[in-house]
Amino acid sequence: MKALVWHGTTDIRCDSVPDPQIEHPRDAIIKVTSCAICGSDLHLYDHFMPGMKSGDIMGHETMGEVVEVGSESKGKLKVGDRVVIPFTIICGECDQCKRGNFSVCERTNRNGHIAAKAFGHATAGLFGYTHLTGGYAGGQAEYLRVPFADATHIKVPSTLSDEQLLFLSDIFPTGWQAAVQCDIEPTDTVAIWGAGPVGQMAIRSAILLGAKQVIAIDRVPERLDMARAGGAITINFDEESVIERLNELTNGKGPEKCIDAVGMEAHAAGTVDAMYDRVKQATMMETDRPHVLREMAYVCRPAGTLSVPGVYGGLLDKIPFGAIMNKGLTIRTGQTHVNRWTDDLLRRIEEGQIDPSFVITHTVGLDEGPDMYKIFRDKQDGCIKVVLKP
Repeated sequence: MKALVWHGTTDIRCDSVPDPQIEHPRDAIIKVTSCAICGSDLHLYDHFMPGMKSGDIMGHETMGEVVEVGSESKGKLKVGDRVVIPFTIICGECDQCKRGNFSVCERTNRNGHIAAKAFGHATAGLFGYTHLTGGYAGGQAEYLRVPFADATHIKVPSTLSDEQLLFLSDIFPTGWQAAVQCDIEPTDTVAIWGAGPVGQMAIRSAILLGAKQVIAIDRVPERLDMARAGGAITINFDEESVIERLNELTNGKGPEKCIDAVGMEAHAAGTVDAMYDRVKQATMMETDRPHVLREMAYVCRPAGTLSVPGVYGGLLDKIPFGAIMNKGLTIRTGQTHVNRWTDDLLRRIEEGQIDPSFVITHTVGLDEGPDMYKIFRDKQDGCIKVVLKP
Protein backbone atom coordinates (compact mmCIF):
# COMPACT_ATOMS: atom_id res chain seq x y z
CA MET A 1 0.00 0.00 0.00
CA LYS A 2 0.96 3.67 -0.20
CA ALA A 3 1.60 5.61 3.01
CA LEU A 4 3.25 8.83 4.18
CA VAL A 5 6.45 7.81 5.92
CA TRP A 6 8.82 9.76 8.20
CA HIS A 7 12.48 9.54 7.21
CA GLY A 8 13.91 12.42 9.25
CA THR A 9 13.47 16.13 9.93
CA THR A 10 11.20 17.65 7.23
CA ASP A 11 11.55 14.43 5.21
CA ILE A 12 8.11 12.87 4.64
CA ARG A 13 7.76 10.55 1.63
CA CYS A 14 4.90 8.72 -0.03
CA ASP A 15 6.29 5.17 0.02
CA SER A 16 5.10 1.68 -0.80
CA VAL A 17 4.94 -0.30 2.45
CA PRO A 18 3.52 -3.71 3.45
CA ASP A 19 -0.23 -3.89 3.99
CA PRO A 20 -1.22 -4.13 7.67
CA GLN A 21 -2.32 -7.51 9.02
CA ILE A 22 -4.45 -8.68 11.93
CA GLU A 23 -1.95 -9.18 14.77
CA HIS A 24 -4.33 -9.70 17.71
CA PRO A 25 -7.93 -10.93 17.99
CA ARG A 26 -9.08 -7.43 19.04
CA ASP A 27 -7.66 -5.85 15.86
CA ALA A 28 -9.49 -4.63 12.78
CA ILE A 29 -8.24 -3.40 9.42
CA ILE A 30 -9.87 -0.39 7.78
CA LYS A 31 -9.62 0.88 4.24
CA VAL A 32 -8.94 4.57 4.66
CA THR A 33 -11.32 6.86 2.76
CA SER A 34 -10.10 10.16 4.26
CA CYS A 35 -7.30 11.29 6.54
CA ALA A 36 -5.82 14.65 7.47
CA ILE A 37 -2.62 16.45 8.41
CA CYS A 38 -2.79 17.79 11.96
CA GLY A 39 -0.81 20.61 13.53
CA SER A 40 0.58 17.99 15.92
CA ASP A 41 2.09 16.20 12.92
CA LEU A 42 4.21 19.28 12.33
CA HIS A 43 5.95 18.70 15.67
CA LEU A 44 7.12 15.40 14.15
CA TYR A 45 7.86 16.93 10.74
CA ASP A 46 10.17 19.49 12.38
CA HIS A 47 11.39 16.81 14.83
CA PHE A 48 10.59 18.70 18.00
CA MET A 49 9.05 15.55 19.51
CA PRO A 50 11.43 12.72 20.46
CA GLY A 51 10.93 9.06 19.68
CA MET A 52 10.52 9.00 15.88
CA LYS A 53 12.23 6.35 13.78
CA SER A 54 12.87 6.32 10.04
CA GLY A 55 10.09 4.31 8.41
CA ASP A 56 7.31 5.36 10.82
CA ILE A 57 3.94 5.90 9.14
CA MET A 58 2.41 9.28 9.94
CA GLY A 59 -1.11 10.42 10.76
CA HIS A 60 -3.77 10.22 13.47
CA GLU A 61 -6.92 11.72 11.90
CA THR A 62 -8.45 8.86 9.95
CA MET A 63 -11.73 7.32 8.87
CA GLY A 64 -12.83 4.60 6.51
CA GLU A 65 -14.53 1.24 6.05
CA VAL A 66 -13.86 -1.94 8.01
CA VAL A 67 -12.49 -4.66 5.72
CA GLU A 68 -11.30 -7.25 8.24
CA VAL A 69 -12.17 -7.95 11.87
CA GLY A 70 -10.34 -10.01 14.51
CA SER A 71 -12.28 -12.68 16.36
CA GLU A 72 -12.60 -10.69 19.61
CA SER A 73 -13.86 -7.53 17.86
CA LYS A 74 -16.64 -9.14 15.87
CA GLY A 75 -19.27 -8.40 18.49
CA LYS A 76 -18.68 -4.65 18.07
CA LEU A 77 -17.55 -4.36 14.45
CA LYS A 78 -18.32 -6.05 11.16
CA VAL A 79 -16.96 -5.81 7.65
CA GLY A 80 -18.53 -2.84 5.89
CA ASP A 81 -18.97 -0.66 8.99
CA ARG A 82 -18.14 3.00 8.42
CA VAL A 83 -15.95 4.28 11.23
CA VAL A 84 -13.94 7.25 12.42
CA ILE A 85 -10.79 6.24 14.31
CA PRO A 86 -9.88 8.38 17.35
CA PHE A 87 -6.21 9.26 17.65
CA THR A 88 -6.21 7.71 21.15
CA ILE A 89 -6.08 3.90 21.30
CA ILE A 90 -8.24 2.68 24.19
CA CYS A 91 -8.90 -0.66 25.87
CA GLY A 92 -12.24 0.40 27.39
CA GLU A 93 -11.60 -1.76 30.45
CA CYS A 94 -8.87 -0.24 32.66
CA ASP A 95 -9.56 2.10 35.58
CA GLN A 96 -8.86 5.23 33.50
CA CYS A 97 -11.08 4.14 30.60
CA LYS A 98 -13.90 3.35 33.04
CA ARG A 99 -13.59 6.94 34.29
CA GLY A 100 -13.68 8.31 30.74
CA ASN A 101 -10.01 9.36 30.88
CA PHE A 102 -9.29 7.66 27.59
CA SER A 103 -6.09 9.51 26.64
CA VAL A 104 -4.38 7.97 29.68
CA CYS A 105 -5.59 4.42 29.07
CA GLU A 106 -3.38 2.13 31.14
CA ARG A 107 -3.05 -0.72 28.64
CA THR A 108 -2.64 0.46 25.07
CA ASN A 109 0.84 2.04 25.10
CA ARG A 110 3.04 -0.93 24.23
CA ASN A 111 6.11 1.21 25.00
CA GLY A 112 4.74 2.32 28.34
CA HIS A 113 8.06 1.75 30.09
CA ILE A 114 9.65 4.39 27.83
CA ALA A 115 6.81 6.87 28.35
CA ALA A 116 7.00 6.36 32.11
CA LYS A 117 10.66 7.43 32.09
CA ALA A 118 9.68 10.66 30.31
CA PHE A 119 6.41 11.46 32.08
CA GLY A 120 6.39 9.46 35.32
CA HIS A 121 3.57 7.23 34.06
CA ALA A 122 2.59 5.93 30.64
CA THR A 123 -0.14 7.59 28.61
CA ALA A 124 -2.39 5.85 26.07
CA GLY A 125 -1.07 4.55 22.79
CA LEU A 126 -1.52 7.01 19.93
CA PHE A 127 -1.61 6.44 16.20
CA GLY A 128 1.36 7.71 14.19
CA TYR A 129 2.87 9.64 17.08
CA THR A 130 6.36 8.56 18.18
CA HIS A 131 7.54 5.50 20.05
CA LEU A 132 6.85 7.23 23.37
CA THR A 133 3.18 6.60 22.62
CA GLY A 134 3.52 3.05 21.35
CA GLY A 135 5.11 3.37 17.94
CA TYR A 136 1.84 2.48 16.20
CA ALA A 137 1.57 2.97 12.45
CA GLY A 138 -0.51 6.01 11.55
CA GLY A 139 -3.46 6.50 9.25
CA GLN A 140 -2.02 8.61 6.41
CA ALA A 141 -2.14 5.45 4.35
CA GLU A 142 -4.43 3.32 2.23
CA TYR A 143 -5.08 0.90 5.10
CA LEU A 144 -4.78 1.06 8.89
CA ARG A 145 -4.55 -1.62 11.55
CA VAL A 146 -6.66 -0.58 14.54
CA PRO A 147 -5.57 -2.24 17.81
CA PHE A 148 -8.25 -2.72 20.48
CA ALA A 149 -10.67 -1.99 17.64
CA ASP A 150 -13.75 -3.12 19.57
CA ALA A 151 -13.23 -0.01 21.78
CA THR A 152 -11.14 2.24 19.50
CA HIS A 153 -13.72 3.31 16.95
CA ILE A 154 -16.68 5.63 16.37
CA LYS A 155 -19.44 4.24 14.17
CA VAL A 156 -20.84 6.94 11.89
CA PRO A 157 -23.88 7.13 9.60
CA SER A 158 -23.88 7.02 5.82
CA THR A 159 -25.99 10.20 5.65
CA LEU A 160 -23.04 12.54 6.37
CA SER A 161 -19.93 13.15 4.28
CA ASP A 162 -16.39 12.17 5.26
CA GLU A 163 -15.59 15.87 5.50
CA GLN A 164 -18.31 16.41 8.11
CA LEU A 165 -17.20 13.41 10.19
CA LEU A 166 -13.42 13.08 9.86
CA PHE A 167 -12.54 15.62 12.54
CA LEU A 168 -14.35 13.61 15.22
CA SER A 169 -11.01 11.77 15.25
CA ASP A 170 -9.16 14.66 16.89
CA ILE A 171 -9.52 18.39 16.29
CA PHE A 172 -13.28 18.74 16.94
CA PRO A 173 -13.28 16.93 20.32
CA THR A 174 -9.94 18.58 21.13
CA GLY A 175 -11.40 22.06 20.63
CA TRP A 176 -14.54 20.98 22.48
CA GLN A 177 -12.63 19.58 25.48
CA ALA A 178 -10.54 22.76 25.61
CA ALA A 179 -13.74 24.77 25.98
CA VAL A 180 -15.46 22.34 28.36
CA GLN A 181 -12.42 22.45 30.65
CA CYS A 182 -13.08 26.17 31.05
CA ASP A 183 -16.48 25.64 32.75
CA ILE A 184 -17.82 28.51 30.67
CA GLU A 185 -20.39 30.82 32.27
CA PRO A 186 -22.72 33.13 30.30
CA THR A 187 -20.77 36.17 31.56
CA ASP A 188 -17.36 34.86 30.50
CA THR A 189 -14.88 36.23 28.02
CA VAL A 190 -12.89 33.37 26.50
CA ALA A 191 -9.55 34.26 24.86
CA ILE A 192 -8.05 31.68 22.50
CA TRP A 193 -4.41 31.83 21.45
CA GLY A 194 -4.00 30.25 18.01
CA ALA A 195 -6.61 30.21 15.24
CA GLY A 196 -5.41 27.07 13.52
CA PRO A 197 -7.74 24.07 13.19
CA VAL A 198 -7.97 23.32 16.93
CA GLY A 199 -8.37 27.01 17.73
CA GLN A 200 -11.18 27.26 15.17
CA MET A 201 -12.99 24.34 16.80
CA ALA A 202 -12.43 25.85 20.24
CA ILE A 203 -13.93 29.17 19.06
CA ARG A 204 -17.11 27.50 17.86
CA SER A 205 -17.25 25.25 20.92
CA ALA A 206 -16.98 28.20 23.30
CA ILE A 207 -19.79 29.93 21.43
CA LEU A 208 -21.96 26.79 21.50
CA LEU A 209 -21.30 26.56 25.25
CA GLY A 210 -22.60 30.09 25.77
CA ALA A 211 -19.60 32.38 26.24
CA LYS A 212 -20.44 36.09 26.26
CA GLN A 213 -17.40 37.01 24.19
CA VAL A 214 -14.78 34.93 22.35
CA ILE A 215 -11.47 36.48 21.28
CA ALA A 216 -9.06 34.79 18.86
CA ILE A 217 -5.36 35.71 18.78
CA ASP A 218 -3.24 34.93 15.71
CA ARG A 219 -1.40 36.72 12.90
CA VAL A 220 -2.36 34.74 9.77
CA PRO A 221 -5.01 36.70 7.81
CA GLU A 222 -6.90 33.62 6.57
CA ARG A 223 -7.12 32.21 10.07
CA LEU A 224 -8.32 35.51 11.49
CA ASP A 225 -10.96 35.77 8.74
CA MET A 226 -12.19 32.26 9.57
CA ALA A 227 -12.28 33.10 13.28
CA ARG A 228 -14.39 36.20 12.62
CA ALA A 229 -16.74 34.11 10.45
CA GLY A 230 -17.21 31.83 13.46
CA GLY A 231 -18.20 34.72 15.73
CA ALA A 232 -14.90 35.70 17.37
CA ILE A 233 -13.35 39.10 17.92
CA THR A 234 -9.80 38.92 16.55
CA ILE A 235 -6.40 40.25 17.60
CA ASN A 236 -3.48 40.24 15.15
CA PHE A 237 -0.45 40.06 17.43
CA ASP A 238 1.81 41.39 14.67
CA GLU A 239 -0.17 44.63 14.58
CA GLU A 240 -1.28 45.34 18.16
CA SER A 241 -0.46 44.49 21.76
CA VAL A 242 -2.33 41.40 22.89
CA ILE A 243 -2.29 42.47 26.53
CA GLU A 244 -3.48 46.01 25.83
CA ARG A 245 -6.25 44.83 23.50
CA LEU A 246 -7.47 42.14 25.94
CA ASN A 247 -7.57 44.69 28.75
CA GLU A 248 -9.52 47.05 26.49
CA LEU A 249 -12.06 44.33 25.63
CA THR A 250 -12.52 43.32 29.30
CA ASN A 251 -12.51 46.74 30.98
CA GLY A 252 -9.05 46.08 32.36
CA LYS A 253 -10.05 42.88 34.18
CA GLY A 254 -8.71 40.30 31.73
CA PRO A 255 -10.50 37.28 30.26
CA GLU A 256 -11.93 34.77 32.73
CA LYS A 257 -10.95 31.81 30.56
CA CYS A 258 -7.82 31.41 28.39
CA ILE A 259 -7.13 28.60 25.92
CA ASP A 260 -3.68 27.73 24.54
CA ALA A 261 -4.35 26.19 21.12
CA VAL A 262 -0.73 26.73 20.03
CA GLY A 263 1.52 24.56 22.15
CA MET A 264 5.25 24.03 21.88
CA GLU A 265 6.01 26.06 18.73
CA ALA A 266 4.68 29.49 19.69
CA HIS A 267 5.60 32.54 17.59
CA ALA A 268 5.53 35.92 19.27
CA ALA A 269 6.41 38.76 16.88
CA GLY A 270 9.95 39.33 18.10
CA THR A 271 9.23 39.63 21.82
CA VAL A 272 12.18 39.21 24.17
CA ASP A 273 10.93 35.96 25.66
CA ALA A 274 10.29 34.47 22.18
CA MET A 275 13.87 35.22 21.13
CA TYR A 276 15.10 33.74 24.42
CA ASP A 277 13.10 30.55 23.76
CA ARG A 278 14.47 30.16 20.25
CA VAL A 279 18.05 30.38 21.52
CA LYS A 280 17.36 27.94 24.38
CA GLN A 281 15.63 25.51 22.03
CA ALA A 282 18.41 25.71 19.42
CA THR A 283 21.01 24.92 22.08
CA MET A 284 18.91 22.04 23.47
CA MET A 285 18.50 23.77 26.84
CA GLU A 286 14.71 23.90 26.48
CA THR A 287 12.38 21.68 24.44
CA ASP A 288 9.37 23.95 23.90
CA ARG A 289 8.58 27.62 23.26
CA PRO A 290 6.01 28.57 25.95
CA HIS A 291 5.33 32.23 25.13
CA VAL A 292 1.57 31.64 25.09
CA LEU A 293 1.56 30.04 28.54
CA ARG A 294 3.43 33.02 29.97
CA GLU A 295 1.09 35.51 28.34
CA MET A 296 -2.03 33.68 29.48
CA ALA A 297 -0.78 33.50 33.07
CA TYR A 298 -0.11 37.23 33.04
CA VAL A 299 -3.34 38.42 31.43
CA CYS A 300 -5.91 35.97 32.82
CA ARG A 301 -8.35 37.40 35.35
CA PRO A 302 -7.68 36.28 38.94
CA ALA A 303 -9.48 33.02 39.82
CA GLY A 304 -9.67 32.26 36.09
CA THR A 305 -8.84 29.12 34.13
CA LEU A 306 -6.02 28.26 31.73
CA SER A 307 -7.01 25.41 29.40
CA VAL A 308 -4.17 23.84 27.42
CA PRO A 309 -5.01 21.57 24.48
CA GLY A 310 -1.78 22.65 22.74
CA VAL A 311 0.86 19.90 22.72
CA TYR A 312 4.00 20.25 24.86
CA GLY A 313 6.80 17.74 24.73
CA GLY A 314 9.17 18.29 27.59
CA LEU A 315 10.83 21.03 29.65
CA LEU A 316 9.75 24.69 29.75
CA ASP A 317 11.62 27.69 31.11
CA LYS A 318 10.63 30.92 32.84
CA ILE A 319 7.01 29.99 33.59
CA PRO A 320 5.57 32.65 35.97
CA PHE A 321 4.25 30.19 38.52
CA GLY A 322 4.13 32.90 41.15
CA ALA A 323 1.47 34.69 39.10
CA ILE A 324 -0.45 31.46 38.61
CA MET A 325 -0.44 30.66 42.32
CA ASN A 326 -1.06 34.14 43.68
CA LYS A 327 -3.89 34.85 41.22
CA GLY A 328 -5.51 31.53 42.04
CA LEU A 329 -5.54 30.28 38.44
CA THR A 330 -6.68 26.78 37.54
CA ILE A 331 -4.72 24.92 34.85
CA ARG A 332 -6.42 22.10 32.95
CA THR A 333 -4.52 20.17 30.30
CA GLY A 334 -4.31 16.88 28.50
CA GLN A 335 -4.53 14.92 25.32
CA THR A 336 -8.19 14.61 24.37
CA HIS A 337 -10.46 11.92 25.81
CA VAL A 338 -12.00 11.59 22.34
CA ASN A 339 -14.66 8.95 22.98
CA ARG A 340 -15.97 10.86 26.02
CA TRP A 341 -17.33 13.55 23.70
CA THR A 342 -18.13 11.96 20.34
CA ASP A 343 -21.72 10.83 20.91
CA ASP A 344 -22.71 14.39 21.77
CA LEU A 345 -20.63 15.95 19.00
CA LEU A 346 -22.00 13.56 16.35
CA ARG A 347 -25.50 14.53 17.45
CA ARG A 348 -24.63 18.21 17.09
CA ILE A 349 -23.35 17.60 13.55
CA GLU A 350 -26.48 15.64 12.62
CA GLU A 351 -28.70 18.42 14.02
CA GLY A 352 -26.84 21.07 12.03
CA GLN A 353 -25.44 22.95 15.03
CA ILE A 354 -21.99 22.75 13.44
CA ASP A 355 -20.42 21.46 10.24
CA PRO A 356 -16.73 20.82 10.98
CA SER A 357 -15.86 20.75 7.27
CA PHE A 358 -15.72 24.57 7.33
CA VAL A 359 -12.04 24.34 8.32
CA ILE A 360 -10.88 22.45 5.18
CA THR A 361 -8.91 24.55 2.70
CA HIS A 362 -7.06 21.84 0.72
CA THR A 363 -8.04 18.33 -0.43
CA VAL A 364 -5.38 16.32 -2.27
CA GLY A 365 -4.29 12.77 -3.00
CA LEU A 366 -1.94 10.90 -0.69
CA ASP A 367 0.93 11.32 -3.16
CA GLU A 368 0.75 15.09 -2.72
CA GLY A 369 1.02 14.75 1.07
CA PRO A 370 4.77 15.44 1.38
CA ASP A 371 4.41 18.77 -0.44
CA MET A 372 1.34 19.67 1.64
CA TYR A 373 3.30 19.18 4.87
CA LYS A 374 5.57 22.06 3.90
CA ILE A 375 2.71 24.21 2.61
CA PHE A 376 0.77 23.62 5.83
CA ARG A 377 3.80 24.24 8.05
CA ASP A 378 4.70 27.47 6.25
CA LYS A 379 1.06 28.64 6.03
CA GLN A 380 1.30 29.07 2.26
CA ASP A 381 -1.60 29.26 -0.20
CA GLY A 382 -4.08 30.12 2.57
CA CYS A 383 -3.64 26.62 3.99
CA ILE A 384 -5.48 25.98 7.25
CA LYS A 385 -6.48 22.30 7.06
CA VAL A 386 -5.44 19.55 4.63
CA VAL A 387 -7.55 16.45 3.89
CA LEU A 388 -5.86 13.56 2.08
CA LYS A 389 -7.70 11.05 -0.11
CA PRO A 390 -5.78 7.74 -0.41
